[in-house]
Amino acid sequence: MSDEGFRPPGPCPVCQVDVPRGAKACPGCGASHDSGWNEEAERSGLDLPDEEFDYEDFVAREFGEGKPRQRPRQRLWTIAGIVLLLALAAGLVQVFRH
Repeated sequence: MSDEGFRPPGPCPVCQVDVPRGAKACPGCGASHDSGWNEEAERSGLDLPDEEFDYEDFVAREFGEGKPRQRPRQRLWTIAGIVLLLALAAGLVQVFRH
């Protein structure tokens, strides 16, 4: 299916999509003169997983399982923020009482 002599415009020898004049590659599959207009052109350089790729296993290994734990420093800032808001609210109540 490879056609080394193909020059756009015309149908792509790989996917048959019309290639516009002046195009460096096929807009349908990415095949180009540099890649030899071959069927592998649409996948070359993309580093896509194969058919046996297990997405669930990848997610479990990459991100861990279960709910993410809160870090101690983040918990400290959350508590400090709540205390600050309560103190501000108490101060406003005192101001409006008098």
